[in-house]
Amino acid sequence: MKRELIITEDGSHTLYLPEMQEHYHSVHGALQESKHVFIEAGLKQQNRSTINLLEVGFGTGLNALLSLQHAHEFGQHIHYFGLEKYPLQAEEYQQLNYGRLLNEHSAYELQKMHECPWNEPVQLTEYFVLQKINNDIHGYNFAALPLFDLIYFDAFAPSKQEGIWTEAIFRTLYNHCKPGAILVTYCAKGSVRRDLQSVGFRMERIPGPPGKKEMLRGIK
Repeated sequence: MKRELIITEDGSHTLYLPEMQEHYHSVHGALQESKHVFIEAGLKQQNRSTINLLEVGFGTGLNALLSLQHAHEFGQHIHYFGLEKYPLQAEEYQQLNYGRLLNEHSAYELQKMHECPWNEPVQLTEYFVLQKINNDIHGYNFAALPLFDLIYFDAFAPSKQEGIWTEAIFRTLYNHCKPGAILVTYCAKGSVRRDLQSVGFRMERIPGPPGKKEMLRGIK
């Protein structure tokens, strides 16, 4: 797939897919969106000392990078599973400017994440294990993975990837979550909220990141 590098309003990069007319992150700010939706509304709400975390849509690795930094700051052990069907190429992830915007180690950490082998766990730091999964969520057998404490549902918008935002997918994820697990997504669409609710998540609408009024959070 052809992907174009774009600067968002907070100065951080995202990628644009002309074929789908879709961005990987909010054009109002990729970095601030990831911090708001996935770290503040998700990871910081899960206070367990060890967290099994699934990201649906590993993408640029920004959410994983911010989660690794959170793990070290707060002493939480995170086993991070990043599900991605179309991994970035080296010439794409090497251009991303998140490292320059965050701290001196971030560029190195992000490159290390992208260079990790797929489909096997890699102990990146004392607190963070990364397991990238090169697969499609449809029909993927989650039975080999531990039950999740937290899910970042960061697939492309329902209008672009309707087949991923389904009750069947949400039920599979719900069944592989521990009681008290949290699911967060930037999406606030009513049908998505109802489908998540129908499989068992207790849903709430909460304030969204800049440029978006609301987002969704569910708890098992």
